[in-house]
Amino acid sequence: MDVSGWILIGAALVVAVGAMAWALTRRAGGSGGGDLSRFADLATRLAESQANLGGRLSQMAESQQAAQTQLQSQLAERLQAQERAVTKMLDERLADVTRRVGENLQRTSEKSAETMSQLQERLAVIDAAQKNLTTLSEEVVSLQDILSNKQVRGAIGQTQMEDLVRNVLPPRAYDFQYALTNGKRADCVIHLPNPPGLICVDSKYPLEAYVALTEAEDERARTLAEAAFKTAVTKHITDIADKYIIPGETADQAIMFLPAESVFATLHDRFPALVQEGFRRRVFIVSPTTLMATLTTVRAILKDAQMREQAHVIQAEIGKLMEDVGRLDARVGKLATHFDQTRKDVDDVLTSTGKIIKRGEKIAEIQIDPPVVAIEAPAAAPTPLRQVGQG
Repeated sequence: MDVSGWILIGAALVVAVGAMAWALTRRAGGSGGGDLSRFADLATRLAESQANLGGRLSQMAESQQAAQTQLQSQLAERLQAQERAVTKMLDERLADVTRRVGENLQRTSEKSAETMSQLQERLAVIDAAQKNLTTLSEEVVSLQDILSNKQVRGAIGQTQMEDLVRNVLPPRAYDFQYALTNGKRADCVIHLPNPPGLICVDSKYPLEAYVALTEAEDERARTLAEAAFKTAVTKHITDIADKYIIPGETADQAIMFLPAESVFATLHDRFPALVQEGFRRRVFIVSPTTLMATLTTVRAILKDAQMREQAHVIQAEIGKLMEDVGRLDARVGKLATHFDQTRKDVDDVLTSTGKIIKRGEKIAEIQIDPPVVAIEAPAAAPTPLRQVGQG
């Protein structure tokens, strides 16, 4: 209880004492002098009690004030200690949070730098690819311009065909731009033994008709493109059959080279009748891949023909080889005779040396007794040992 509470209690006691005194005074007016004296005593005791109570109240107030001051001091110290602890804990947590945030920022910065580096590399690759695409686009446009010219397109197909022929066949097995007796000039001829004889190879490239066929968007355009493609291929087959198949000079067949695998695949997939027309006219249509297989077969045929032509040379060489083998056999027989004689001589020598060794062993076994030497006694002075040995 604080000081104000004690003061209220003291005031209440004073009021109570005053009320009792008033009551006693009224009673004293009716009872006489004896009661008055008792009232005086009672008032005196009450005054003393009030004084004691006031002193005690003062002491209690002072004690309460001191306790309150001490409590406030302890409370302040505790609050300060708690404040310091809380401040320390907050500082530690703040430092930990700051450290974690710093680490996260560092990792984020490193990842961002790595990502930016990768992004720059990818952008560089994309930039290089874009440049390559630009260059390739320009080259494609240039290639389209080149292929739009029939003469240039034919030269490209012929060059490709010549490279394939050079890579597979020996030089004496082919000729380029070969002139025939009918005044026509074949892109390439392959020299095979009769039959079949001389085979002509001509390069054809129906690019315009093929492009129109691939770019057709509706049925009508597709029908027109197919008709144009059939017309172009049929014309090429007819020209090759008429120009490069000459009875008595060339083989009864020729080869039409298509330098594009896509055109060859389209021809066999969608126009088998054209392929059959080529078979009927003895014109075989090939692509770079099938031409390679055809040339490989031709090389095997040439090798077999060359071996047949050289058969008599091989037989003559085999006869000479058999003569050499016969002479070698005779010489080996003579050498074996010499070896037999040498072996007999060596056996005789070994027999003689054996006899010599046995005779030596017998001589070594003979026992020879040593001679007895008489030694005379000295007459005057002893003879030195060296002189005795000499005697």
